[in-house]
Amino acid sequence: MWALKTAYYRAFQKIMKIFMIFLDWSEPELLTGPGSIKKLPGVIADKGINNVMIVTDKGLMNLHILDGLFEELKAKNINYVVYDGVQPNPSIENIEEARAMFVENGCEAMIAFGGGSPMDCAKAAAARVVRPNKTVPQMRGVMKVMHKLPPFFAVPTTAGTGSETTLAAVVSNTQTHEKYAINDPCLRPKYAVLDPELTVGLPPHITSTTGMDALTHAVEAYIGKSNVKSTSAYAEKATKLIFENLETAYNDGKNIEARNNMLLASFYAGMAFTRAYVGYVHAIAHNLGGMYGIPHGLANAVILPVILEEYGSAIYAPLARLADIAGVKGVSEADKAVNFIFEIKSMNARMNIPAGFTQIKDEDIDTIVERAMKEAHPLYPTPVIFDKKRLCAIVKKLKIEE
Repeated sequence: MWALKTAYYRAFQKIMKIFMIFLDWSEPELLTGPGSIKKLPGVIADKGINNVMIVTDKGLMNLHILDGLFEELKAKNINYVVYDGVQPNPSIENIEEARAMFVENGCEAMIAFGGGSPMDCAKAAAARVVRPNKTVPQMRGVMKVMHKLPPFFAVPTTAGTGSETTLAAVVSNTQTHEKYAINDPCLRPKYAVLDPELTVGLPPHITSTTGMDALTHAVEAYIGKSNVKSTSAYAEKATKLIFENLETAYNDGKNIEARNNMLLASFYAGMAFTRAYVGYVHAIAHNLGGMYGIPHGLANAVILPVILEEYGSAIYAPLARLADIAGVKGVSEADKAVNFIFEIKSMNARMNIPAGFTQIKDEDIDTIVERAMKEAHPLYPTPVIFDKKRLCAIVKKLKIEE
């Protein structure tokens, strides 16, 4: 039975890889560099848009990071309303509140401002605007929206999620403690602002975990079986930039060059995985987030080396190539791959990222694994397909005592 299932998964993935060829993979229009956020209202005005909604969170509002954007919107006579109720793992309730505000105020466009959570909330809310008769759970999975969104502008304030260029929105169900993705090409933002000045105030811990989130995107896309020439190039660019800049940004948050390079790395990694997909790292991370509220970047950072070790020799060749790009030495292909994984662990340690989670409860492991398998199979083109027993063993490895 398991052999039949794995054969079906691989067949599904091959069909999806062919299908993806026919989608539009052009990059979002970019505004880049220090101070580029102030150019966004001009772009919006040039498109004849007079009324926008901004989706963000209270933390960013309290830091007054959006004040410059507000001033420029007023200067261009663009009306705006702000939804700032987004939680760290955006819930269906957040999405419905944002949708209602958009509709009630007659908004024409959406600005997602923040990390992955505001981005995901805004994407899902925009999907609900154009699909008013379809609930959020009904849009779970692949190609369940299929409607053009209102004009959508993405402004990342962390360098990690790559949401400004992906076709996914991750949603949390507070009733079932599930976390899952809505995947549809129409969710890809058409415009993105990469302004490093918006990231200089990020605390070191957020800098490190979001940066390792971007590395996870690049690596999982690169080693998967749906990787193509373009996603390979994006993943390689992202990996090189992360190894060269993440710890600099972590240790010197005001280093504009490192911050700018990390935004580019996150963008490239997003371009890689939105077409080539991710794998078991994300499947487990999403469910640790849904079950315990563990931040996604932190979960990915901890899980990544554990999963890479579990794949073993199946991924030595691509990891060795990434090792060369990242400047990780080794005398053989296997040696380079093993050293690359060790360097990920070392980076985590240098940036005070833990080696596991105290939150994991033995009685929850079966549920976590069942939900992870539901997410990963058949969609994620992982280099090796794991069964429930193997995934349970992996999750147990992630559990540490207080």
